[in-house]
Amino acid sequence: MPRFLSVITLVAAALWGGLAGAQEYRSVSAVAAILYDAPSAQGKKLYLVKTGTPLEVLIQIEGWTKVRDAEGGIAWIANPALTARRMVVVTADRAEVRQAANEDAALVFQADKWVALELLEGAPPGWAKVRHRDGASGFVRMMQVWGL
Repeated sequence: MPRFLSVITLVAAALWGGLAGAQEYRSVSAVAAILYDAPSAQGKKLYLVKTGTPLEVLIQIEGWTKVRDAEGGIAWIANPALTARRMVVVTADRAEVRQAANEDAALVFQADKWVALELLEGAPPGWAKVRHRDGASGFVRMMQVWGL
């Protein structure tokens, strides 16, 4: 019987690990959206988030989504305020966006902490292809941004 429990524990851990790694992100679509402490407009208003802010989806219920922000804060947001358009936010003091997914590639631009960048098509492991709102695009190290 103990061997059976060990197998069940390993299978559960593998499944949980797979689910934990499958994070879903959405971005704020409205000019500014209110985050609440409960899934209701009558809930306590916690703070405003601006357009393009990426949020990790934790739970979705009718009309509301429980989300986590880049600083780990957890709150509720009305579903109409979210879009599937993918954005990331710079979490490093300054992110370097390069022409190619290579540290030696030419620097296209730098983005300061908390700047939102649009996430574009796939990139090599460890990199994300992004675009600044002014149109400049390139590759940033994944460890410099949040929302992937």
